[in-house]
Amino acid sequence: MENIVVIGGGTMGNGIAHTAAATGFEVTLVEVAQELLDRALSTVSKNLQRGVDKGKMTASERDAILSRIRPTIDMQSIGNADIVIEAIMENLEAKTQLFARLDAITKPECILASNTSSISITKIAAATRRPEKVIGMHFMNPVPVMTLVEVIRGIATSDETYQRVEDLSKRMGKTPIEVNDYPGFISNRVLMPMINEAIFALYEGVATRESIDGVMKLGMNHPMGPLTLADFIGLDVCLAILRVLESGFGDPKYRPCPLLVKMVDAGWLGRKSGRGFYRY
Repeated sequence: MENIVVIGGGTMGNGIAHTAAATGFEVTLVEVAQELLDRALSTVSKNLQRGVDKGKMTASERDAILSRIRPTIDMQSIGNADIVIEAIMENLEAKTQLFARLDAITKPECILASNTSSISITKIAAATRRPEKVIGMHFMNPVPVMTLVEVIRGIATSDETYQRVEDLSKRMGKTPIEVNDYPGFISNRVLMPMINEAIFALYEGVATRESIDGVMKLGMNHPMGPLTLADFIGLDVCLAILRVLESGFGDPKYRPCPLLVKMVDAGWLGRKSGRGFYRY
């Protein structure tokens, strides 16, 4: 499986393209506009330059990695892909529309993977005529650094598809972990209630943001506290995932904290907007 296509050049998409190219694969990176492609390539280039500055790679190695990423805004040109990894926004309708289109464009044996962090692989697969070849490949942010890939089987995903994606993940230097298709999978089903509970503790005046983060860092050995992590992920993303958990399970324990809802309404989305639980 050599011909990898990544759809979406945002934080996750450019990280996946970077990682694939750095492990020797030729990658096509697809975006809807040239300026978004330029921004994605500039991010990859900057991240690689850090490696050069730290003496972890040479300038020629950096250039070789960049040369393996082929940017395009022409979706029709990806018909020969062996695997397409989708990394667009976390929205069911957008993903099902894209997968129906990918199903029409790509050759029948092509695997269609989604980097979704919480949306049902089974629902996404139902938009195609090849549900056995649809799978979740949930990379962690930042992709070049984090080793985990949650490999999520939809109800129809075949063993052969799973095996090929597990092998590909290993060849990309990642550690694949098999998960079945339930809301939030494992990572976000466990992480988001913890973040939500930390927000409730702040909302109820149990402690300051620094104290809540400090307890989890020092007491639980977490590299960053849950409020700092929420700002890093994006509060809008945290809210969207909690909504998926709440509606998917129909269980009030996943109800988002009113403070989180209010902050998202205010546009305080965390690091990317300059303000969340902390200012940046």
